[in-house]
Amino acid sequence: MTQLLAVHPTHPQKRLMEMAAKALQQGQLVVYPTETSYAVACHIGDKSALERLVALRRLPKDHQFALICRDLSELGSYAKVENGAYRILKRNTPGPFTFVLQATKEVPKRLVHAKKKTIGLRVPEHPVAQGLLEVMGEPLLSTTLRLPDVAEEEGPMQDPQDMLQALSKRVDLILDCGIGATESSTIVDFTGDEPEVSRQGLGILR
Repeated sequence: MTQLLAVHPTHPQKRLMEMAAKALQQGQLVVYPTETSYAVACHIGDKSALERLVALRRLPKDHQFALICRDLSELGSYAKVENGAYRILKRNTPGPFTFVLQATKEVPKRLVHAKKKTIGLRVPEHPVAQGLLEVMGEPLLSTTLRLPDVAEEEGPMQDPQDMLQALSKRVDLILDCGIGATESSTIVDFTGDEPEVSRQGLGILR
């Protein structure tokens, strides 16, 4: 049964963050807010949770997965970051950016883009996302909460009550911070000679 927890949007209750972290560690799917939209996360190393996430979103085989990290200190373990790229990342984190970088061997192979050998990385600014990452002590696999049978122009799901109705038994826990945004993150690809904005979203790269 899907559980809905009312979380304070700027000062998340630690007890609730610990409940969400425990759920993730047990292989469950957790919906949480970011500054762009609600997203759904699972533990980075849990294969069955990943399979549930892929089924929920009906993700294609070439989907670019992303890890959410608490800060830049975690990035080096999962991505190869040149000095120039690091300076750009430092200026723009935390924030509404997803950075596509060459993955290291620390990233589970099933999360790495099959052809490009890349991984997406993001350091969110939202207090609840940060609170969850702080309790977890490690990155999480995350994707926007956008259902496959909903038109693209309708955007991600916004209302946690609607999520509870639509996702009953399909996700395990929803962190309810009220109506969410429907923005996309800005995707910055660092795999070429120069960084390239492949999708312009909420953030303006500095």
